[in-house]
Amino acid sequence: MGDSSDSLSIDMETPSLSGKEYVIETCYGHVSVSVYGDQDKPALVTYPDLALNHTSCFQGLLFCPEACSLLLHNFCIYHISPPGHELGAATISPDDPLLSVDDLADQIAEVLNYFGLDAVMCMGVTAGAYILTLFAMKYRQRVLGLILISPLCNAPSWTEWLYNKVLSNLLYYYGMCGVVKELLLKRYFSKEALGSSQVPESDAVQACKRLLDERQGLNVWRFLEAINGRRQDISNGLRKLLCCSLIFVGENSPFHFESLDMTSELDRRYSALVEVQACGSMVTEEQPHAMLIPMEYFLTGYGMYRPPKLSGSPRSTLSPICISPELLSPESMGLKLKPIKTRISLEV
Repeated sequence: MGDSSDSLSIDMETPSLSGKEYVIETCYGHVSVSVYGDQDKPALVTYPDLALNHTSCFQGLLFCPEACSLLLHNFCIYHISPPGHELGAATISPDDPLLSVDDLADQIAEVLNYFGLDAVMCMGVTAGAYILTLFAMKYRQRVLGLILISPLCNAPSWTEWLYNKVLSNLLYYYGMCGVVKELLLKRYFSKEALGSSQVPESDAVQACKRLLDERQGLNVWRFLEAINGRRQDISNGLRKLLCCSLIFVGENSPFHFESLDMTSELDRRYSALVEVQACGSMVTEEQPHAMLIPMEYFLTGYGMYRPPKLSGSPRSTLSPICISPELLSPESMGLKLKPIKTRISLEV
């Protein structure tokens, strides 16, 4: 920190955002993994929602300097893309068999084996959260913790199944057409972010639109078929998980009720819920700052901390003066995160 004056100088650790791409052959076909950070550090595995990859699903979170420093200070991040969702992906051959959600969960285990990883932290959004939770149930010893954003946990309701079936038919016959993109954006974002005739759509929505243009419709269709074909209601087995869980859900998410249902099934001693107001499903892009304080205190239970150089920032959303007293009760996982609601102030 420099001398006091009219301006303030803040020393901040700036981790590298350059990653390395791997294409890994598994029993279920090849899968693309983008690796960011020092591979000697503990692993954080991410899995995105339908039609997204790490660029369109986690970029907003990692573009927050405090969140980026917090995560890359403690982890090497392994971004797994659903098959055919990586940047520049070609259309998967129609001769390749359709994968189930169990296949996708088992594919994650093969990725961990490839990198020689034992137990990992996991972060997933909606469909990706379901895949990672299923992975945690099948491979309990290999998951240290779950950070889930607007997760699914039940078999599809008739409403969801029918909605997905319409979307699936559109993808199969028309590809990533305008209607498909509009339906997907409503899945990800709140009405506030999507804008209206009087209010422009947010930068996050505009960026997501551009990235959706790069997706191959048939590849997205294959992932949707897996998610819509899930028959397993995993909520009954959630209490058997051996790890702690932190769940974020946007108040305006189509999956808000399901996320609350999932939280009710988890062991309350080892789980926490953060409801983010005025937000859709993809909290990582729409309101990533709402994740900072809960993530920091969740990771404290694992002996992980923010970089010391961030502690002097009076404007940092990780500053101790911003901490809710509700987050400070010690519990068996190092702290107790009570269900809270967070709101990002519109005033800067």
